[in-house]
Amino acid sequence: MGDLAGGFLRGLGGLALPDPVVRLGVTGLSRAGKTVFITSLVANLLERGRMGQFRPGARIDSVLLQPQPDMTLPRFAQEDHLAALTGDTPHWPDSTRAVSELRLSFRYRPEGMASVLGARTLHLDIVDYPGEWLLDLALLGKSYEDWAEATLSRIAGREEARDYLALARAEDGALDLDEPRAMALAASFTDYLQAARRAGWSDCTPGRFLLPGDLAGSPVLTFAPLPRPAMAGRGSMYQAMEARFAAYQAKVVRPFFQTHFAKLDRQVVLIDLLGALDRGPRAVEDLRRTLAEVLGAFRPGRRGWLDLLMGAKRVDRILFAATKADHLHHSQHARMTAITEALLADARARADYAGAGTAAMALASYRATVEEEISRGGTTLPAVKGRLGDGRMVAAYAGELPEDPARILSPARQGAQGWMGADYQAMDFQPLRMTRHPGEGPAHIRLDRAADFLIGDLM
Repeated sequence: MGDLAGGFLRGLGGLALPDPVVRLGVTGLSRAGKTVFITSLVANLLERGRMGQFRPGARIDSVLLQPQPDMTLPRFAQEDHLAALTGDTPHWPDSTRAVSELRLSFRYRPEGMASVLGARTLHLDIVDYPGEWLLDLALLGKSYEDWAEATLSRIAGREEARDYLALARAEDGALDLDEPRAMALAASFTDYLQAARRAGWSDCTPGRFLLPGDLAGSPVLTFAPLPRPAMAGRGSMYQAMEARFAAYQAKVVRPFFQTHFAKLDRQVVLIDLLGALDRGPRAVEDLRRTLAEVLGAFRPGRRGWLDLLMGAKRVDRILFAATKADHLHHSQHARMTAITEALLADARARADYAGAGTAAMALASYRATVEEEISRGGTTLPAVKGRLGDGRMVAAYAGELPEDPARILSPARQGAQGWMGADYQAMDFQPLRMTRHPGEGPAHIRLDRAADFLIGDLM
């Protein structure tokens, strides 16, 4: 039977079958480190000396960067971003502002019976897109009225929204559309979104208000959430806002979904958990709610025979990764992962039910610190040391994460103003100058485990 199977597989190997292609989407919310993740992942897959937990590594003969297959998309600037991280004056590369793509081709030797086929090729297309555009996908199933009411309710207590809320409450949506007033409302709401993003809030939609590109000033970006008036007739301000919201869904969000997002096989969602902890319970709850809405935009699950026949795609593996694990001593990483898993429980349960494989982990795409101990009040604390923007090297202790994630999630859900008896401080470390040996990519934490989960089963 073994000889028969081997002969059959060798016969298949002689056929001119197309090389498999897997599309991996990489996104994340503000300040989560999408560009650094892709840059370090690609560099470490090209030079695998630090990828000990990437199980196919020993069977990979070569990895090449190839021209991206979609000639209408810009290429992810891998070389520029890597130079920014590893040069004589290292700095973080510019953040993602549009869709870009990169192709990695793996030449590898299969395991088991498939080994008789000889070396095979796998193409990995990495698609980078702004997290703001991912959040927009949650708008597809909403009416303008529902979106406006939910948005106004959610931002009511935020200092960043004070000016916009005053303007919106003074507006009578039943009056005829006045274009200068509509533009003033949209501009004020955009100012709020920019301030909210700087403050670390996660729910900054519509995303194209923050990254308008060639749509800047167009009617499709000239709307804002307004309270519904008792009467909103044809030609009214409220009716115009409603129509423009519908146009945004149809002309901006849906084409992005159909052109890029619906073609993904696997997905990484990066989150800045430590930044949310630093900002307090309300920021953590905002992050939890936003991530639950994000997953509603996915089509998770295993592809059935009808999906395969019709060429339909489903995201069959999703990695939720809390970044900047290097900002904590390794003794706290298990707690960071546990909080991430609890934070994502609702989102993961939905994906697991649909048949998708999910994982949550704490990682650092690029390790910017070293570990050491510091003394405070006669107590020795496990800390990390890194470089600040002004060049100073400082050792920092961010605070001890609780062993029970409920101590984080419960006050967050209850809307607490601060953490009872605890304080979490996020530092803004810059990349360190790094010495790399031949065959090694940038230093990281668990990037090899992330790569193994995302593509290890394909080789």
